[in-house]
Amino acid sequence: MLTLLLLLVLIGYFLFSAIFIVKQQTEAIIERFGKYRRVCTPGLNIKIPVIDRIAKIVERRIQQLDLVVETKTKDNVFVAIPVSVQFQVQDSAASFYSLSNPAQQITSYVFDRVRSSLSQLNLDEAFSSKDTIAQEIEISLGEQMARYGFRIVNSLVTDINPDKRVRESMNSINAAQREREAAIQLAEADKIKLVKQAEADAESKRLQGEGIALQRRAIVQGLVEQYESLRDAGIGDQAQQILLMTQYFDTLAEVAKYSNTQTLMLPANPTGVTNTMEEIRTSLVAGLKAAGQHTK
Repeated sequence: MLTLLLLLVLIGYFLFSAIFIVKQQTEAIIERFGKYRRVCTPGLNIKIPVIDRIAKIVERRIQQLDLVVETKTKDNVFVAIPVSVQFQVQDSAASFYSLSNPAQQITSYVFDRVRSSLSQLNLDEAFSSKDTIAQEIEISLGEQMARYGFRIVNSLVTDINPDKRVRESMNSINAAQREREAAIQLAEADKIKLVKQAEADAESKRLQGEGIALQRRAIVQGLVEQYESLRDAGIGDQAQQILLMTQYFDTLAEVAKYSNTQTLMLPANPTGVTNTMEEIRTSLVAGLKAAGQHTK
Protein backbone atom coordinates (compact mmCIF):
# COMPACT_ATOMS: atom_id res chain seq x y z
CA MET A 1 0.00 0.00 0.00
CA LEU A 2 2.80 2.37 0.92
CA THR A 3 4.66 1.47 -2.25
CA LEU A 4 1.60 2.28 -4.33
CA LEU A 5 1.23 5.61 -2.60
CA LEU A 6 4.84 6.51 -3.22
CA LEU A 7 4.46 5.48 -6.84
CA LEU A 8 1.43 7.72 -7.24
CA VAL A 9 3.25 10.63 -5.64
CA LEU A 10 6.21 10.08 -7.90
CA ILE A 11 4.00 9.94 -10.99
CA GLY A 12 2.20 13.10 -9.90
CA TYR A 13 5.49 14.90 -9.36
CA PHE A 14 6.75 13.90 -12.78
CA LEU A 15 3.49 14.99 -14.43
CA PHE A 16 3.53 18.28 -12.57
CA SER A 17 7.15 18.87 -13.59
CA ALA A 18 6.51 17.88 -17.17
CA ILE A 19 3.60 20.23 -17.85
CA PHE A 20 4.12 24.01 -17.87
CA ILE A 21 2.39 27.06 -19.33
CA VAL A 22 4.02 29.84 -21.29
CA LYS A 23 2.27 33.22 -21.06
CA GLN A 24 1.26 35.36 -24.01
CA GLN A 25 4.01 37.60 -25.48
CA THR A 26 6.71 35.39 -23.95
CA GLU A 27 8.69 32.33 -25.06
CA ALA A 28 10.48 29.65 -23.04
CA ILE A 29 13.94 28.36 -23.96
CA ILE A 30 14.31 24.63 -23.15
CA GLU A 31 17.69 23.04 -22.54
CA ARG A 32 18.41 19.29 -22.28
CA PHE A 33 21.41 18.42 -20.15
CA GLY A 34 22.57 22.05 -20.51
CA LYS A 35 22.28 22.12 -24.29
CA TYR A 36 19.76 24.19 -26.24
CA ARG A 37 16.80 22.03 -27.25
CA ARG A 38 13.92 24.21 -28.47
CA VAL A 39 11.79 27.34 -27.94
CA CYS A 40 8.31 26.87 -26.48
CA THR A 41 5.59 29.27 -27.64
CA PRO A 42 2.71 30.62 -25.49
CA GLY A 43 0.23 28.01 -24.21
CA LEU A 44 0.45 24.52 -22.67
CA ASN A 45 3.83 22.80 -23.14
CA ILE A 46 5.51 19.57 -22.00
CA LYS A 47 9.12 18.82 -21.08
CA ILE A 48 10.87 15.76 -19.71
CA PRO A 49 11.39 16.17 -15.98
CA VAL A 50 14.96 16.18 -14.73
CA ILE A 51 16.28 15.88 -18.30
CA ASP A 52 14.81 19.12 -19.65
CA ARG A 53 14.72 22.48 -17.92
CA ILE A 54 13.47 26.00 -18.68
CA ALA A 55 16.63 28.04 -19.18
CA LYS A 56 14.94 31.40 -19.77
CA ILE A 57 11.54 33.02 -20.21
CA VAL A 58 12.10 35.57 -22.96
CA GLU A 59 9.98 38.74 -23.09
CA ARG A 60 8.64 39.35 -26.61
CA ARG A 61 6.92 42.65 -25.96
CA ILE A 62 8.48 45.94 -27.05
CA GLN A 63 10.84 47.24 -24.39
CA GLN A 64 12.15 50.76 -23.92
CA LEU A 65 15.57 51.83 -22.73
CA ASP A 66 15.97 55.45 -21.58
CA LEU A 67 19.49 56.86 -21.62
CA VAL A 68 21.22 60.20 -21.07
CA VAL A 69 24.34 60.65 -23.19
CA GLU A 70 26.82 63.30 -22.02
CA THR A 71 29.15 64.52 -24.73
CA LYS A 72 30.42 67.71 -26.36
CA THR A 73 29.78 69.34 -29.68
CA LYS A 74 32.19 70.48 -32.37
CA ASP A 75 32.40 73.94 -30.75
CA ASN A 76 33.31 72.34 -27.38
CA VAL A 77 29.96 72.80 -25.64
CA PHE A 78 29.11 69.99 -23.23
CA VAL A 79 25.54 68.75 -23.57
CA ALA A 80 23.33 66.04 -22.08
CA ILE A 81 21.15 64.25 -24.65
CA PRO A 82 18.21 62.12 -23.49
CA VAL A 83 17.77 59.16 -25.86
CA SER A 84 14.95 56.59 -25.82
CA VAL A 85 15.41 53.30 -27.67
CA GLN A 86 12.54 50.86 -28.24
CA PHE A 87 13.56 47.31 -29.08
CA GLN A 88 11.99 43.85 -29.39
CA VAL A 89 13.29 40.29 -29.36
CA GLN A 90 12.93 38.67 -32.77
CA ASP A 91 14.88 35.45 -32.18
CA SER A 92 14.61 34.27 -28.58
CA ALA A 93 17.42 31.70 -28.80
CA ALA A 94 19.85 34.05 -30.54
CA SER A 95 19.12 36.90 -28.13
CA PHE A 96 19.59 34.65 -25.07
CA TYR A 97 22.77 32.89 -26.14
CA SER A 98 24.43 35.84 -27.92
CA LEU A 99 24.16 38.60 -25.31
CA SER A 100 24.26 38.26 -21.57
CA ASN A 101 23.15 41.87 -21.06
CA PRO A 102 21.31 43.30 -24.10
CA ALA A 103 20.55 46.64 -22.40
CA GLN A 104 24.23 47.26 -21.74
CA GLN A 105 25.11 46.40 -25.32
CA ILE A 106 22.44 48.77 -26.69
CA THR A 107 23.67 51.50 -24.33
CA SER A 108 27.22 51.14 -25.64
CA TYR A 109 26.10 51.43 -29.27
CA VAL A 110 23.92 54.47 -28.51
CA PHE A 111 26.73 56.29 -26.68
CA ASP A 112 29.15 55.59 -29.51
CA ARG A 113 26.74 56.75 -32.22
CA VAL A 114 25.66 59.94 -30.44
CA ARG A 115 29.20 60.99 -29.56
CA SER A 116 30.33 60.33 -33.11
CA SER A 117 27.50 62.45 -34.55
CA LEU A 118 27.77 65.35 -32.09
CA SER A 119 31.52 65.69 -32.59
CA GLN A 120 30.81 66.83 -36.17
CA LEU A 121 28.11 69.40 -35.28
CA ASN A 122 28.18 72.69 -33.43
CA LEU A 123 25.50 73.48 -30.86
CA ASP A 124 23.09 75.25 -33.21
CA GLU A 125 23.38 72.47 -35.80
CA ALA A 126 22.80 69.86 -33.08
CA PHE A 127 19.47 71.45 -32.11
CA SER A 128 18.30 71.39 -35.72
CA SER A 129 19.58 67.83 -36.31
CA LYS A 130 17.88 65.92 -33.50
CA ASP A 131 15.75 63.90 -35.90
CA THR A 132 18.77 63.13 -38.08
CA ILE A 133 20.73 61.88 -35.07
CA ALA A 134 17.78 59.70 -34.01
CA GLN A 135 17.58 58.17 -37.50
CA GLU A 136 21.31 57.46 -37.53
CA ILE A 137 21.00 55.71 -34.15
CA GLU A 138 18.06 53.63 -35.36
CA ILE A 139 19.79 52.55 -38.59
CA SER A 140 23.22 51.75 -37.17
CA LEU A 141 21.87 50.18 -33.99
CA GLY A 142 19.34 48.15 -35.96
CA GLU A 143 22.08 46.67 -38.14
CA GLN A 144 24.20 45.76 -35.12
CA MET A 145 21.45 44.30 -32.93
CA ALA A 146 19.88 42.27 -35.77
CA ARG A 147 22.86 39.95 -35.51
CA TYR A 148 21.83 39.08 -31.97
CA GLY A 149 18.13 38.52 -32.61
CA PHE A 150 16.85 42.00 -31.69
CA ARG A 151 14.83 44.49 -33.72
CA ILE A 152 15.15 48.21 -33.07
CA VAL A 153 11.59 49.53 -33.29
CA ASN A 154 12.28 53.23 -32.80
CA SER A 155 14.82 55.64 -31.38
CA LEU A 156 14.08 59.16 -30.13
CA VAL A 157 16.35 62.06 -29.26
CA THR A 158 13.95 63.96 -27.03
CA ASP A 159 16.09 66.99 -26.21
CA ILE A 160 19.55 68.55 -26.14
CA ASN A 161 20.44 70.11 -22.80
CA PRO A 162 23.54 72.29 -22.67
CA ASP A 163 25.03 73.65 -19.46
CA LYS A 164 22.89 76.16 -17.53
CA ARG A 165 25.23 79.06 -18.33
CA VAL A 166 25.15 78.16 -22.01
CA ARG A 167 21.34 78.08 -21.97
CA GLU A 168 21.24 81.52 -20.33
CA SER A 169 23.62 82.89 -22.96
CA MET A 170 21.50 81.37 -25.75
CA ASN A 171 18.36 82.88 -24.25
CA SER A 172 20.05 86.28 -24.09
CA ILE A 173 21.12 86.00 -27.72
CA ASN A 174 17.63 84.93 -28.80
CA ALA A 175 16.08 87.78 -26.83
CA ALA A 176 18.45 90.28 -28.46
CA GLN A 177 17.63 88.91 -31.91
CA ARG A 178 13.90 89.18 -31.24
CA GLU A 179 14.31 92.76 -29.99
CA ARG A 180 16.30 93.59 -33.11
CA GLU A 181 13.61 92.08 -35.35
CA ALA A 182 10.93 93.99 -33.41
CA ALA A 183 12.89 97.25 -33.81
CA ILE A 184 13.25 96.62 -37.56
CA GLN A 185 9.53 95.93 -37.90
CA LEU A 186 8.64 99.08 -35.93
CA ALA A 187 11.04 101.14 -38.04
CA GLU A 188 9.49 99.72 -41.23
CA ALA A 189 6.03 100.58 -39.89
CA ASP A 190 7.13 104.16 -39.08
CA LYS A 191 8.70 104.43 -42.52
CA ILE A 192 5.48 103.34 -44.18
CA LYS A 193 3.53 105.87 -42.08
CA LEU A 194 5.91 108.68 -43.05
CA VAL A 195 5.80 107.74 -46.72
CA LYS A 196 2.01 107.56 -46.71
CA GLN A 197 1.80 110.87 -44.82
CA ALA A 198 4.18 112.50 -47.28
CA GLU A 199 2.14 111.15 -50.20
CA ALA A 200 -1.04 112.45 -48.57
CA ASP A 201 0.55 115.88 -47.96
CA ALA A 202 1.78 116.02 -51.54
CA GLU A 203 -1.66 115.10 -52.85
CA SER A 204 -3.28 117.66 -50.55
CA LYS A 205 -0.91 120.40 -51.69
CA ARG A 206 -1.44 119.43 -55.30
CA LEU A 207 -5.20 119.68 -54.93
CA GLN A 208 -4.84 122.91 -52.94
CA GLY A 209 -2.61 124.36 -55.66
CA GLU A 210 -5.11 123.37 -58.32
CA GLY A 211 -7.87 125.03 -56.28
CA ILE A 212 -5.87 128.24 -55.85
CA ALA A 213 -5.01 128.23 -59.55
CA LEU A 214 -8.69 127.83 -60.46
CA GLN A 215 -9.61 130.58 -57.98
CA ARG A 216 -7.05 132.97 -59.42
CA ARG A 217 -8.14 132.10 -62.93
CA ALA A 218 -11.75 132.90 -61.99
CA ILE A 219 -10.69 136.18 -60.36
CA VAL A 220 -8.65 137.20 -63.39
CA GLN A 221 -11.48 136.20 -65.71
CA GLY A 222 -13.90 138.26 -63.62
CA LEU A 223 -11.58 141.26 -63.69
CA VAL A 224 -11.19 140.96 -67.45
CA GLU A 225 -14.95 140.86 -67.86
CA GLN A 226 -15.38 143.90 -65.60
CA TYR A 227 -12.65 145.72 -67.48
CA GLU A 228 -14.28 144.96 -70.81
CA SER A 229 -17.66 146.12 -69.44
CA LEU A 230 -16.16 149.43 -68.29
CA ARG A 231 -14.48 149.95 -71.64
CA ASP A 232 -17.76 149.20 -73.39
CA ALA A 233 -19.40 151.84 -71.13
CA GLY A 234 -16.98 154.46 -72.43
CA ILE A 235 -14.52 154.45 -69.57
CA GLY A 236 -11.12 153.88 -71.03
CA ASP A 237 -8.23 155.12 -68.95
CA GLN A 238 -10.16 155.06 -65.67
CA ALA A 239 -11.24 151.41 -66.06
CA GLN A 240 -8.03 149.98 -64.62
CA GLN A 241 -8.05 152.54 -61.82
CA ILE A 242 -11.64 151.70 -60.89
CA LEU A 243 -10.83 147.97 -60.75
CA LEU A 244 -7.79 148.58 -58.55
CA MET A 245 -9.80 150.73 -56.15
CA THR A 246 -12.50 148.07 -56.03
CA GLN A 247 -9.91 145.48 -55.06
CA TYR A 248 -8.55 147.91 -52.46
CA PHE A 249 -11.95 148.32 -50.81
CA ASP A 250 -12.58 144.58 -50.95
CA THR A 251 -9.28 144.02 -49.16
CA LEU A 252 -10.23 146.55 -46.45
CA ALA A 253 -13.57 144.83 -46.02
CA GLU A 254 -11.91 141.43 -45.74
CA VAL A 255 -9.48 142.75 -43.09
CA ALA A 256 -12.35 144.30 -41.12
CA LYS A 257 -14.12 140.91 -40.80
CA TYR A 258 -11.71 139.78 -38.07
CA SER A 259 -12.25 141.43 -34.69
CA ASN A 260 -8.64 141.05 -33.60
CA THR A 261 -7.22 142.75 -36.68
CA GLN A 262 -5.15 145.77 -35.68
CA THR A 263 -3.48 146.42 -39.03
CA LEU A 264 -4.66 149.01 -41.59
CA MET A 265 -2.93 149.32 -44.95
CA LEU A 266 -2.33 153.01 -45.88
CA PRO A 267 0.32 154.86 -47.88
CA ALA A 268 3.57 155.48 -46.04
CA ASN A 269 3.52 159.35 -46.31
CA PRO A 270 0.91 162.16 -46.23
CA THR A 271 1.28 162.80 -49.94
CA GLY A 272 0.41 159.22 -50.55
CA VAL A 273 -2.76 159.60 -48.47
CA THR A 274 -3.76 162.67 -50.50
CA ASN A 275 -3.10 160.81 -53.73
CA THR A 276 -5.14 157.87 -52.49
CA MET A 277 -8.10 160.09 -51.66
CA GLU A 278 -7.81 161.76 -55.08
CA GLU A 279 -7.79 158.35 -56.75
CA ILE A 280 -10.87 157.30 -54.74
CA ARG A 281 -12.71 160.49 -55.74
CA THR A 282 -11.78 160.11 -59.40
CA SER A 283 -12.84 156.48 -59.38
CA LEU A 284 -16.21 157.30 -57.79
CA VAL A 285 -16.88 160.05 -60.34
CA ALA A 286 -15.91 157.74 -63.18
CA GLY A 287 -18.12 155.03 -61.75
CA LEU A 288 -21.12 157.35 -61.47
CA LYS A 289 -20.52 158.56 -65.01
CA ALA A 290 -20.38 155.00 -66.28
CA ALA A 291 -23.53 154.10 -64.43
CA GLY A 292 -25.34 157.15 -65.92
CA GLN A 293 -24.26 156.23 -69.45
CA HIS A 294 -25.31 152.66 -68.94
CA THR A 295 -28.80 153.79 -67.79
CA LYS A 296 -29.28 155.88 -70.92
